[in-house]
Amino acid sequence: MPSLDLPDHADVRLVAADMDGTLLDGDGQVPSDLWPLLDEMRSRGVVFAPASGRQYATLERTFAAHSQGMVFIAENGTYVVRDGAEISSDTLEAGVVVSIVETLRTRSDLDLGVVVCGKRSAYVERNDPAFRAEADKYYARLEVLPDVLDYEDDVLKVAVYDFESSATGAGPALEKFARSHQVVVSGQHWVDVMNRGVDKGQALRRLQEALGVTRDQTVAFGDYLNDKELLEAAGISYAMANAHPDIKKVARFEAPANTDDGVVRVVRTLLG
Repeated sequence: MPSLDLPDHADVRLVAADMDGTLLDGDGQVPSDLWPLLDEMRSRGVVFAPASGRQYATLERTFAAHSQGMVFIAENGTYVVRDGAEISSDTLEAGVVVSIVETLRTRSDLDLGVVVCGKRSAYVERNDPAFRAEADKYYARLEVLPDVLDYEDDVLKVAVYDFESSATGAGPALEKFARSHQVVVSGQHWVDVMNRGVDKGQALRRLQEALGVTRDQTVAFGDYLNDKELLEAAGISYAMANAHPDIKKVARFEAPANTDDGVVRVVRTLLG
């Protein structure tokens, strides 16, 4: 097994890791070796923070047996929670949500599914099996409404699933919102619209401040374009071997691929 790419010295107090393509294995599952490592990290006072476009409820369910003391950076950084207590959040104005949804409704040429992502739940009006198979992966709490705009909640972001390509369909369809908000292509099929200045990196910096942890005491792992700011906020940053080329340019180090337990192997070595 080749040696790992490591810093000369590391005083690790906070570890943040993207989920899909980073922490999760090729089957989209948490690697079994992570569970004892989480216990070891907790005993040493090292905080672990999954950082994902996924819903808080989904992350909490995934790590339920080990969630004590963990921090969840959910919804691409718009919602940060520890032990059920909010650390930070950033919500969209109701009028913006309406404008996004109505814009997408005009695009009958695109095969789209819209998710309005609130603090309490996520909301959809499309309910066919093909779309639900994708939405259910990321939203443990998902409510079907006759009209997706009939929600009563604080909205963190609007997520759009494009069955063809987010880069050529939903992304360009939402281009006008990029002048005032963030339009983030977060995967081959997903696009997120959030307030400007909100991302995983901003969330990580707020978390560092809340925990009294420095940038140099922070390790971060990522693989895709929406992980760029997360890596920039950490003094010890890793792009996975399977990462997008632009992410490899941002990171200081490279970790083995997600299919090779890259996050677990690096963290275990950093902790000695």
